This record gives sequence, structure tokens and C-alpha cells, in this order.
Amino acid sequence: MNKEEICYMSACDMADAIKRQELTSLEITETIIERIEKINPKLNAYCTPTFDWARETAKKADEAVKKGEKLGLLHGVPISIKDEMPIKGIRTTFGSKIYENYIPEEDDAVVKRLKDAGCVILGKTNMPEFGFLAITKNLIFGETHNPWDLNKTPGGSTGGGAAAVVSGLGPLALGADGGGSIRIPSCLCGAYGIKPSFGRVPVYPTSGIHFDSLIHYGPITRYVKDAALMLDAIKGPHDADTYTLPAQNINYLEKIKEKPNKLTIGYSLDLGYAKVIDSEVKENVVKSVQKFEELGWSVEHVKLKFKNPERPFLALYTVTYAYDLMTKLKEWREKMTPELVKAVEAGLGATGIDFARAMHRRKIIFEKFYQYFKNYDILITPTTGFPAFELGIPFPTEINGKKVSPTAWMPFTPIFNLTGLPAASIPCGWSSEGLPIGMQIIGRRFDDLTVLQVSKAFEEIAPWQDKKPQLS
Repeated sequence: MNKEEICYMSACDMADAIKRQELTSLEITETIIERIEKINPKLNAYCTPTFDWARETAKKADEAVKKGEKLGLLHGVPISIKDEMPIKGIRTTFGSKIYENYIPEEDDAVVKRLKDAGCVILGKTNMPEFGFLAITKNLIFGETHNPWDLNKTPGGSTGGGAAAVVSGLGPLALGADGGGSIRIPSCLCGAYGIKPSFGRVPVYPTSGIHFDSLIHYGPITRYVKDAALMLDAIKGPHDADTYTLPAQNINYLEKIKEKPNKLTIGYSLDLGYAKVIDSEVKENVVKSVQKFEELGWSVEHVKLKFKNPERPFLALYTVTYAYDLMTKLKEWREKMTPELVKAVEAGLGATGIDFARAMHRRKIIFEKFYQYFKNYDILITPTTGFPAFELGIPFPTEINGKKVSPTAWMPFTPIFNLTGLPAASIPCGWSSEGLPIGMQIIGRRFDDLTVLQVSKAFEEIAPWQDKKPQLS
């Protein structure tokens, strides 16, 4: 097995090889570190490498194997952590100059679970300031590039993690999703990313209340089975997170091997409000959805009529950011992302009625999806309306000659943070420019397993992993 083959192994295969002592964790870790040192200067995916610590962890993992000790689910497997989750003793900046030199004194709950599962942490990956934008750029580390076209964005806010996974710089990335921040970069980079049901994975500690009822932690991977394995390691209740769900007696990795005999799948290309969608995105999603009929599943186009959720989403978004950052604004304004400053100012100008109206709209949206899932098991949409766009801009302001709002290019993801429903992005095709296109798979409340099973079934029908970006 050559070095590139090792870098692109699945996490499941790595874990098995380490347990059987066919490969050592240190051998895998050193091979990936060598590739990071070569490729990362082009991508800027990792912002704070932890290579010495990774080597020490890998050595200990190999010693544990030799001694016959009990091994964790991800024993010896390398992983990257978004620069949003604290790691004890490792700089964690949240992409903000405010926290440029912050060294946490405790681990994030999920980071601790990954450590306990035996992961080797390669470092922190780049993100926009406090995860605010759906691109990956900040005033400390600069901008991350898309592996398929270095002049394009990888999306965000877990853009560093998605770019790393697709480029063979680690098989697993821990991401966070408050409006699409796992699914959008997975789509634009050609990875698999799942936002599990709200509360399935604990979020603790947090830097404030922003996204308090919107944020989901989850995996970005190249293989669906790797996402299932990682979720098995990090899911479950936590006493410090009031939103976490009770434990499920489900082994995702085992259960994804089972295909449901019957499923009713609906798909929508606009959800009733998305107005500007790329024709290649539409074509690839429709062709991909139809592949499920090969499994004997029912597929039908559904006409959903939701009002655009942009207004309630942005109301919640700006008000909570404003609450967290209002005391920082005077001192740090000139060292903050301009779009974030505008959002904080907008939130400071909002009223309690604005917030209550947004919460009411959120309730209505959830109830409409409740009615939808009485008749359907799965909903399919595009993940984003367009493939990756150029670096240097926070979002397209004009599409097909039309002035558009900041979220017009990504209309399909925030609504599922408002509802908390499980949703995944899976690669489903390529644009004429060779850029990935993603399909979003959404399940009913708490039904992460069916989302994973449908994802695995599609991966088997239309695998994408043999295509790799040319970065050497």
C-alpha cells in the first residue's frame, strides 16, 4: 500500500488495520502528517496543527494494541477538530482576533469522547469568525481554498475540515452546523457530512448563546460508514447540555448495513421558496433521486409550499450574536469580520416582538414538516443552489443577472436547523467545471438511522470516492 492509499483509507479500515496490527497508528499518522505538510500550504485547511501530540498519541495507541488492552471505537485513527471546539491546552480561536491567544482549560464534551474512543488529533481546522459566514475566512488565518479549484471557496463554516477530508489530510473531521456549516462545505468539497438530530450529540461548553437552539455537532467524512462509526463514538446525553437526547440503543455502523424494504421518498427542488437554482444542480439531483427506484423504493416529486425561512432564521441569528458580542463591539469592531459587525448591529436593533415572531414562524415550519413526514420517510433537496463560487466574497450578491439576498445561494440548509431534523449532504454529481454537487437527505424527527441507511444505499449505487482532487 502506497502513501496516498493510506491517506485515503476509510476510518473504519484504518481502525481494523490498527487492531490487527497490519498498519500502526504511528505509520498512518506520520503518512498523513507528511501529506498535510505538503498540501496544507495550498489549502489552508489546518490552522493549528498538533503534530507532536498526534505522534505521541499514536505511539501510545500502538502500545495499547501490543499489550492487548481494550480499544476504543476509533483507536489510533487520525481526526481534525474545527477551531470552535475547545481542546484542553490547545489554542482555540473561534476564528476571531478576540480569542487569538485563548488556551482552554477543559475539553469540549465531544472532544473528550473522541479522545476516549482513541482518536489521534491532528489539529484544529479553519473557520470563519464564530462560524458566522458560509465561507471559511478570518482575520487570523486567512482564507481556505477548495481542493477542486483553489480559486473557489470550500464553503463554511467547517470549510477547513471538509477540505482536509477530501484532500486526504485525515479521514474524519468534527464539524458544527448552525445553518448548514457541515452540509454546505461537504457539498462544495465533495464529502459526506451529516447534521444529526438536534440534541443527538452534546454541545458543551459553548462560547455564548449564539446558535443555542440551532447548532448541531457532527462528522464530515469520505465514507458513510465512517460517519456512522464516528456518531457511535460521540452520540448520547450529557448532563451539562440541557438539549441532549436520551441514549438510543442503536449501533449505527451495524444498522446501516440493513436496507429498509420499503421507503417513500419525496423530493423538492425549491421547497416552495427557492428561486434561483443552477440547472446542473437540478439535473444531477433529479437523476440521483431516481436511482432509489432501483431499490424498490417509492420516489415522487412533492410540491411543498413553505415561506422563505430567511427572515426568522436571520432574526434568531443576529439577535443571539448581538447578545454575545455587544460588550465586545466597541473595543474589537475594527478587528472583527465586517459582515459580523453588521449582523450584531442588526441584532441590537431588533425588538422582543421580532424575536417572538421568529420563534412563531419556527413553530409553524416544524409543524408543516411534521405533516409531511406522516406520508413520507425521507425528503430530498439539493444541498446548495449552486456549486462553489469564487474566493474573496462572503456570498454571491447577484445570480443569473438578478440581485439576491445573502442566503439565496444556500436556501436549503437553514430551515433544517430551525426544525432540528437530521439532514446529510452526499455527493451526487459534478458541474461542467468539475466542481462537486451535493444532495441533501432529510429524515423525520430523531430518525438519524434512516438518513444514514439511505445515504449508504446511495453511496453503493453511485460511489464517488475514486475521484480525487489533483493537489500534488
